[in-house]
Amino acid sequence: MPADSANNSTSERAICAENVSLGYGDRTILKDVSFCVEQGQIVTVLGGSGSGKSTLMKGLIGLLKPTKGRVRLYGKDIFETGAEAWLEWARRRIGVLFQSGALIGSLTLGENIALPIREFSNVPKEILPEIVRLKLEMVRLGGYESYYPAELSGGMKKRAGLARAIALDPKTLFCDEPTEGLDPVISAEMDNLLMELNRVLGITMVVVTHDLPSIKAISDWSIMVDGEARGIIATGPPNELENSSDSRVYDFFHRIARPVNSERR
Repeated sequence: MPADSANNSTSERAICAENVSLGYGDRTILKDVSFCVEQGQIVTVLGGSGSGKSTLMKGLIGLLKPTKGRVRLYGKDIFETGAEAWLEWARRRIGVLFQSGALIGSLTLGENIALPIREFSNVPKEILPEIVRLKLEMVRLGGYESYYPAELSGGMKKRAGLARAIALDPKTLFCDEPTEGLDPVISAEMDNLLMELNRVLGITMVVVTHDLPSIKAISDWSIMVDGEARGIIATGPPNELENSSDSRVYDFFHRIARPVNSERR
């Protein structure tokens, strides 16, 4: 089912943004954005640099409060009950893979992954090492429990960050530029890993990216935002968007540069 299709109830959807506007101070980045993400989908949010992709993700995970509209996760308004109540509710339902991986450099990989499990669950401490081992194996890092982040390659750090993001078995995973800075082969491996986790665990995913091969490989549905339009300019499967009659969408998918004199100043 399309990510923005109509339905009688938002409670069955993983995510629904309803006329959401987001910005910083007096500056509006996105205005009146509406869409839904079905459970089990991989939805990519795409657009050029400065288009508002990361701002949208911040709004969806509760780091940035909309100036208008509301965001619902599994039917729950994420700002309705206050920040502390939202965090408590969200910890067991969503995971976030940040662009940098956001690992704590002074902790081993095992300690990084154990941290949220120890802090936010009632898992007995005697089985915690086994859970950590399984999480690392899921991202193809079995046996790396004692390694520190500085001892890993860029791709391994991304996968370690992914292991920590799924440490609490989230229903929905948000990924910010998961293939940024990776070579084409390692990027493809990350794409395959995301698709495998989606297929095996049924995790709904929202992936912010401008990586065309990744968009085409992993997307069930794509949402394209544009900085000048301050909102969504296209939605649909990537194979349809790449033949869009909208020049902004077509140019993005075909890597057609805009003339210098047409750039916004």
